[in-house]
Amino acid sequence: MAKRDPHDVLGVPRNSAQSTIKAAWRKLAREHHPDLARDDPAAAERATRRMAEINRAYAELRRGFGAEDAADGRGNGRATWPPKERPSRPVTGRVDTTATFRPRNTTTGPGARHEVPPPYRGDRLTREPLRASQPTGPLNRRRQRNFRPPEPPSLESARGLVIEFGKFHGHSLGQIADFEPTYIDWLAKTISRDPDLVAAARVVQDDLDERAMTRQPRQTPA
Repeated sequence: MAKRDPHDVLGVPRNSAQSTIKAAWRKLAREHHPDLARDDPAAAERATRRMAEINRAYAELRRGFGAEDAADGRGNGRATWPPKERPSRPVTGRVDTTATFRPRNTTTGPGARHEVPPPYRGDRLTREPLRASQPTGPLNRRRQRNFRPPEPPSLESARGLVIEFGKFHGHSLGQIADFEPTYIDWLAKTISRDPDLVAAARVVQDDLDERAMTRQPRQTPA
C-alpha cells in the first residue's frame, strides 16, 4: 500500500500551522487509541496500525517545521511539504602557505637571502643556580658561597627561653627539661615556624644528651 501524505492522514490543509497539526493529532489519538478497543483483539490491532500511521505523520510534519525554521530563521510555525533540503556547508580547499613564510626581520625582494634563524636555546640570561629546599622549611642556604649560619644561643639563654603556646605555656625550656625532657625533643624536631625556639631547644637537647638524661617515650592517648 502506498504511503499517504501526512497532511491527509491527519486531515489538515497543506498550509496548516503547527498548533493546528498538533490539535488534529491529539483528536485522532483520542479516537483511535488501542486502549479503547482492548476487549476486541481484532479492533485493537486495527487501532494500533492506525495509531502508528497517525504518529508517523505527526512526526514527519514536526520535522518539516524544524527544517523550515532552521532554513529561513523565521520560526513562524508554518512550513511547506515536503520540507526543503537543509543547506550544506560549502566545500573549501586547503591552501599550502609554507612557501610564503618569512622569518622575522628578514629582507624581502629580488636577490634577498632568507636564512632560517637558529633554534631557540632557552633563556640566555644569567640566573642564580638552583638551590635545594626543605619540604616544610626555608631554602637550604648552606651551599651558598660566603654563607654563615647563625650562632646557636648559650645554654643559659636557651634554658631561659619561655614558650608561649601548648600545655607548657609560660614555662621556660629549662623548667620543661627538668620535669618532662621528652617535650624538648619534640620541640627540636617538630617546630619549624620559630627558628629561635628550635635553636634553643636543640641546645637544651644537646645538654640533656651530654648529661645522659634518659627520656621515656611520650605516651599517646588511645
